[in-house]
Amino acid sequence: MKQRILALGLLLAAPLAQAETFAERVAQASVADHRSASNVARNAFRHPAETLDFFGFEDGMSVLEIWPGGGWYTEVLAPAVRDHGRFTIAQWDPEVADQPSYRYTLPERLQAKFDANPEIYDQVEMVYFSPPASASLGADDSYDLILTFRNTHGWVAGNMEEDMFAEFARVLKPGGVLGVVQHRAAEGSDAAETAPWGYVPEAHVKALAAEAGLEFDAASEVNANPLDTRDHPEGVWTLPPSYELGDKDREKYAAIGESDRMTLRFRKPE
Repeated sequence: MKQRILALGLLLAAPLAQAETFAERVAQASVADHRSASNVARNAFRHPAETLDFFGFEDGMSVLEIWPGGGWYTEVLAPAVRDHGRFTIAQWDPEVADQPSYRYTLPERLQAKFDANPEIYDQVEMVYFSPPASASLGADDSYDLILTFRNTHGWVAGNMEEDMFAEFARVLKPGGVLGVVQHRAAEGSDAAETAPWGYVPEAHVKALAAEAGLEFDAASEVNANPLDTRDHPEGVWTLPPSYELGDKDREKYAAIGESDRMTLRFRKPE
């Protein structure tokens, strides 16, 4: 497994360092200057403080974020965990050939974010993870908390969801938590049919976790959006922040907001 630690040794900015609890650090990080105005605006739909509190972070934990994309949650987690635990991101492996082009450009953009703010990201560890060619997240029983935000539909569409959840179960410590946020399809729908549009039924995610040996612990409706009808022309990407249709019906989709999302907590048996 390839990994590296980003440059060490710089002090965190004082306003974030003053926070004593994880909840306080998340609240500060979510609106801090290292975040763009557009990313801060998404707090209203993504509820980082409430979501991370639900997943149960405690100081001293080892935390792994799976495929962070542009790093929306990484921006919050890195300073909140910094000096109070271990934070790792599982990023697409740039040495694996024949991946979609965005799997090469997004890591580059995320690295640029890190390089521009070393005082925020200096303790972030990166592991490369592009199954099946690069498919290990590390040693057994390595992490207290694994988090994945809006990724599950891609695994279902790519027929890799069972392997992904099995790998999460392998590297979680006994008693550790898997936290899943995912665009939610209508109950009773077929995951294979809805996943290409970005949505997965909640029952399917629960079944995947159970098959991997993880126990369902709790669900939260903090990221629910009853205005999302899930029948948009370009799937979930019709909605903000993607606005796949451009200016067409933009006010309509802005009024809906971001997607309806399940927020699920699973636990590895002791």
